[in-house]
Amino acid sequence: MACTLRTVPATEKTVRRSALVASAVLLSTALTAPAALAAPRPTPSATPPAHTSVVGGERLAKPGTQVNLAPGTPVLPKELSARSWIVADAESGDVLAAHNAHWRLAPASTLKMLFADTLLPKWPGTTTHRVESSDLAGVGAGSSMVGVKEGETYTVHDLWLGVFLRSGNDAVHVLSAMNGGVDRTVEEMNEHAEELQALDTHAVSPDGYDAPGQVSSAYDLTLIARSGLQKKDFREYASTVRAQFPGETKKNKKGKRVRGSFEIQNTNRLLSGDYDVPVYQGIAGVKNGNTTHAGATFTGVAERDGKVLLVTVMNPQKKESNEVYKETARLFDWGFAAAGKVQPVGELVPPKSVEEANAAAGPSASPGQAGGGTGAGAKPVASAHTGGGADGMGVALGIAGGVVVLLAGGVFLVNRRWPLPDLVRRRSRP
Repeated sequence: MACTLRTVPATEKTVRRSALVASAVLLSTALTAPAALAAPRPTPSATPPAHTSVVGGERLAKPGTQVNLAPGTPVLPKELSARSWIVADAESGDVLAAHNAHWRLAPASTLKMLFADTLLPKWPGTTTHRVESSDLAGVGAGSSMVGVKEGETYTVHDLWLGVFLRSGNDAVHVLSAMNGGVDRTVEEMNEHAEELQALDTHAVSPDGYDAPGQVSSAYDLTLIARSGLQKKDFREYASTVRAQFPGETKKNKKGKRVRGSFEIQNTNRLLSGDYDVPVYQGIAGVKNGNTTHAGATFTGVAERDGKVLLVTVMNPQKKESNEVYKETARLFDWGFAAAGKVQPVGELVPPKSVEEANAAAGPSASPGQAGGGTGAGAKPVASAHTGGGADGMGVALGIAGGVVVLLAGGVFLVNRRWPLPDLVRRRSRP
């Protein structure tokens, strides 16, 4: 079933929000300033800060749980122990409820969503790369690995499967090497985060491995996932349950060199299931993570009855098996029951360049008018870069059901048709 975005013109609220975002952007420059001028790297705080980013609305800047429970709205699930969480409508961008939405915490491998959203457009999946020893340098001790071997050749498609399914830091480092190295990749990730207005986020490692100063928030991870889900390949990788991954070339009994493969399975337990967590009906991705410093983190997207929701849960304090998935499932259940009944407490903002173009066009202009485009304006979903990771708004083409709006000299794509039901049916087959 196709989901349709509401059509809303730019309003005075958008202009006010733009001013607030601009202030946040200025504050965020300390994260990318030269070392001599930069402020100390951000570090996760032990308790929620009293004041956080106002991106997305003032309610989201407040600590604690934010929700508008009107008569007839289901109450929030009990036993939510996560330090931070958010429930949002993936298409309209409405934040239905949140808890410490902008609390900067260690993201673990959920940061790979930003890595993928930044680098996926750079190569066709058929591109091949022979792995050198230098490609794997710097992979952290105890990292999750998919099994990339030095001297073997892999397609980019293989490597992305390793990133999404097994959270393979080895695959991340190989793709980073193809992109010019870890430092360049991290720089591009931070630039892309700023463009998305994910201003709580600062990447230090491309794979989410614990590093001083590496932080994100439930709000930002949801924003990043929403952007990534505009890309067909991102959706397909994130929704894949199992796949074959190339093995190591070895001699068989006849002395002939052969290369087999082995099965890898997605570590997202709402997608693949586990002994104490069933597959969540309608789930279609996105990414999980777990490190000593970050604890368990997870961002998921699910579709039910034409409604698409995003839920992010960071670091549940309840130490039970698969707790991050259990709390995510409860929040999904609440979100689907509350959608259309609960008044939003904030919104997922569009990319910075679109926000600035809307503000410059004036409060009476629609997004379609801001850059000379035609047709009715639509509330943007997320950026859809198809060019280089840091070269502004790339040209997004070829996604069925998309509405193209010309803005700021580039192309901004609003994907109005989410192929999630098809992915769900594909997974349900034996």
